Amino acid sequence: MHQITGKSLVGLTLALTTAILWGMLPIALKVLLDVLTPNTITAIRFLVAAVMVGIWLGFTGKLPAMMLFRNRKVITLMLVAVAGLLSNYIMYLTGLNYLNAETGQVVIQLAPFLMMLGGVIIFKERLLRWQKVGAVTLVAGLLLFFNERLVQLVMQASNESIGVLLVVAAAVTWAAYALAQKQLLVHFSSKQIMYMLYVAGTLAFVPVSAFEPLMTMSYLHWALLVFCCLNTVVAYGAFAEALHHWEASKVSAVLAVTPLFTILFAQLTSWLFPGFLSAQQLNISSLIGAFLVVLGSAMTALAPQFVQYNSARKARKLQRDVF
Repeated sequence: MHQITGKSLVGLTLALTTAILWGMLPIALKVLLDVLTPNTITAIRFLVAAVMVGIWLGFTGKLPAMMLFRNRKVITLMLVAVAGLLSNYIMYLTGLNYLNAETGQVVIQLAPFLMMLGGVIIFKERLLRWQKVGAVTLVAGLLLFFNERLVQLVMQASNESIGVLLVVAAAVTWAAYALAQKQLLVHFSSKQIMYMLYVAGTLAFVPVSAFEPLMTMSYLHWALLVFCCLNTVVAYGAFAEALHHWEASKVSAVLAVTPLFTILFAQLTSWLFPGFLSAQQLNISSLIGAFLVVLGSAMTALAPQFVQYNSARKARKLQRDVF
């Protein structure tokens, strides 16, 4: 099993960087989808990321050793990570075609919860009481967030229903990717793993992309595309590195605040540039629901830390009583 370095401040900084960048990302993607297809955006992001990370690894002499792929377990984990991340990218982007940025980011918060659930099912981890409470809180938050549209989502096959289903599927595949990457850190560094994933994504999406619209894009769309490409490298690099320094539960808890950043950035963008993005008008129930989603996600992630802390405190108290 992979062992963390225990550098908590570094892990927190990296996880918060990821949360902020992921909070901004759906807003930029939503605008880009007006001129580019999901396949094209994904292909360009993977291509740029593969080149940038590949150059860095080449200069430092740390390109991944292919001999490790003689190990069947490594091959299986890499295939799961590739399939999970690539599916996540395309389904999330396609889902954003039918949803606004805020809704997409709230629904994708199922991902860290599903990662925890995967740990319970695959690695036989125990589901703690507060994790169960957090799961109920998260689901209640989602229901409250969609309070005015819940009946329509369930009873009618609307565009929003399709978008929600796609983002839920994206959350499932992201959880599979994250669980596989956590184990791959035993064999590769975080940068090496991401490099291989970026190369795989480039090979998969370039042949099915349409690059003609790039010739007629505005300066704004080019700026947003560059931002999305850099976001891919920095955000996922920071996420992978955070898992190297900090417990996965704590990283997931920090990432839980991502929807709040998205809602904040969407409101700011709508206020500053009303012609490019219309922020979702959330009522008080939806805002409370978004907060509960964040709270529930954080509770499920941090529950093991609370149990560990309480156990250590009881042990110290017992030791003081004995002596």
